[in-house]
Amino acid sequence: MDIEELRTFVELADAGGVTHAAQRLGISKSLVSRRLSRLEAELGVQLVARNSRGGSLTEAGTTFRDHAARACAEIDAAKDAIQPGGDLVGRLRIAVPLSFGPTHFAPVLASMAHTHPRLHIHTVYSDRFVDLIAEGFDCAIRLGDLQDSNLVARRVGTIYRALVASPAYIEAHGSPETPDELAAHEALMQGTETWRLTDGDQILTINPRGRFKADNGVALVAAAVAGVGIASVPEGLVHDHLVSGALVPVMTRYPPPETGVYVIRPPGLHPSRKVRALAEELIEHFRNVPNFLSALR
Repeated sequence: MDIEELRTFVELADAGGVTHAAQRLGISKSLVSRRLSRLEAELGVQLVARNSRGGSLTEAGTTFRDHAARACAEIDAAKDAIQPGGDLVGRLRIAVPLSFGPTHFAPVLASMAHTHPRLHIHTVYSDRFVDLIAEGFDCAIRLGDLQDSNLVARRVGTIYRALVASPAYIEAHGSPETPDELAAHEALMQGTETWRLTDGDQILTINPRGRFKADNGVALVAAAVAGVGIASVPEGLVHDHLVSGALVPVMTRYPPPETGVYVIRPPGLHPSRKVRALAEELIEHFRNVPNFLSALR
């Protein structure tokens, strides 16, 4: 039984159709269909009921999907076991935050691709919360507090956040000095959220108010530079603006707590060498990232 046929079937089952499976695998729809047909012919049973929407699993297909996925995972684990020091090969599909990814994680991924020329890295940049299993990702890079789930997380670094505003905003509205004063200011938010601040060893939780919301950190930074309000954002997004003076830190006595950076993967006995290598690359990267904000406090 051909392993690529098994992998293709698992992708098709999880993606919900030939088109999405082809996109995930980076191959043509016709090749996906041929592999599926050969697998069905070998098994002597129909796995996918074709329809105008692309197809749905038959009862046999639903049962066979879990067995096929385990077989693929076992083969990958076997390859890792006998080639622990070899070059990384195959595909690594990663979900990365859009706000932070292109500037801070893309260079790490590019370095990884350069080091491992047989590795195919497929990165999806989005600030939405992707479903790793349903959407066929090997792993994701996520920031902040993690929601309870059955996913496996490994912390690889730390992001430092800051409350910032433009000098024009401060001149017009003043600079808040305490969490209570912050409630009277315009907050730039990614949604209906709470902000966490530190007061010594204590964590304070506040509910800011604001009329400007965006699902992207870069958009919040632009609004802060324009003088719309106060933003709570990662230092990496505002470093240059702080250096130039376009933004200034506010409420430095109550800084936001550190934010963890995690590599998240679906559950399993062992992470693949590709996912482990990505985590190690990120750990090394963050080891060399200075805390610029500490000098401003």
